[in-house]
Amino acid sequence: MTTPRRVAFDVLRQVNGEGAYANLELAKRLAASGLHGRDAGLVTELVAGTCRLMATYDRILEAASGRRLDTLQPAVVDLLRLGAHQLLGMGVKKHAAVSTTVELARSTVGQRVTGLVNAVLRKVSARTLEEWTEHLAASADPADALAIRGHHPRWIVDAYADVLSEGELEEALAANNVAPVPTLVVRPGLAEVSELADATPAAWSPFGATSTLAPAEQPLVREGRAGVQDEGSQLVAWTLARVEAPEGPWLDMCAGPGGKAALLAGLARESGTWLLAGEAQEHRARLVRQALSAYPDGTVTIAADGTAPAWGRSFSRVMVDVPCSGLGALRRRPESRWRRSPKDVTALAGLQRDLLRTALDSIVPGGVVAYVTCSPHRAETVEVVDDVLAERPDVRRLHAADLLPEVPGCELGDDVQLWTHRHGTDAMYLALLTR
Repeated sequence: MTTPRRVAFDVLRQVNGEGAYANLELAKRLAASGLHGRDAGLVTELVAGTCRLMATYDRILEAASGRRLDTLQPAVVDLLRLGAHQLLGMGVKKHAAVSTTVELARSTVGQRVTGLVNAVLRKVSARTLEEWTEHLAASADPADALAIRGHHPRWIVDAYADVLSEGELEEALAANNVAPVPTLVVRPGLAEVSELADATPAAWSPFGATSTLAPAEQPLVREGRAGVQDEGSQLVAWTLARVEAPEGPWLDMCAGPGGKAALLAGLARESGTWLLAGEAQEHRARLVRQALSAYPDGTVTIAADGTAPAWGRSFSRVMVDVPCSGLGALRRRPESRWRRSPKDVTALAGLQRDLLRTALDSIVPGGVVAYVTCSPHRAETVEVVDDVLAERPDVRRLHAADLLPEVPGCELGDDVQLWTHRHGTDAMYLALLTR
């Protein structure tokens, strides 16, 4: 069967059974299926929506079935999740959602499970999603209740609460549950936003836009003169280009997969200099080279470990977009909120500090480092910068928000913190440091 629901089921089995990334597996399966248009859109919503609210659906399914899900065959659990999302997240009529899921169960697992699937989903359909979450939250403490209603693990709610006012917290969680509209970015010196087809300029980035066309339908994207990049990523790169710094080459230390490097490369060329893009993993370095390939000159890409730099020179501006938990991009990585744990944040702490130290050692006197993460978690943002600054009396923090006067509400002390619910971007963090 090559139907949208069968393709979605196959993706879910890879995600939950083999640890695949939902977006990568979805793209692979859609390409192989030959599904297009509305059918492809249905697969995307089934996968992304089910993954995004997976733990919520699991709670509902356990309540409806009266049994733990780990007593069921994993494939049956994924079938029930798909059915629950159609009933509660997509508004598919009860008969259609239940009957199509039962038929999918028959064709994938076997006739013996169809009665169970039918019975559980009929109980799920007895309440709306809001009614179910209120029912589940009724006996929980306030923070757990907010996590249930907002469809996030409790530890992420706590991390957000650490940097947001109580009045914004619920809104911030809700914003992570809305799929983003792809944002395009033009390569400076190679194209202008006005050249994009059916495009609306981005709110703040002069390089960004949204379009009614899919990115692959844009001639500029096919030619490499434009790409897909969240406006938050564009803004942090633009900020580094706007800060006062000595003349000289620029460095992007953790450049993969190449989006920020491509924007920085164009801005460096316009400033009369060039960019070195470094990436520790060779396969990601190849992606960087591909992203930079439209530039005729002004770029060099190397596979290099940022904790043991191979560049042998100093730079005027350095971008260090460190590996992080990705808590600022939960809307575009639907399964990650349930895969991540506080241990993932702790495990990256040493690497983040080491990379920032290398970046500071790689600038000329008066040069500027942009420390960037796609996370609002204090342990990955201000605490990293504070710790390294405490070791370096020769380094001082700049007031980064002064360089983004167009963007309201982005200040976090001296640093910048973007938010999905405030700015419509990923929750990018930026600190600017100089020595």
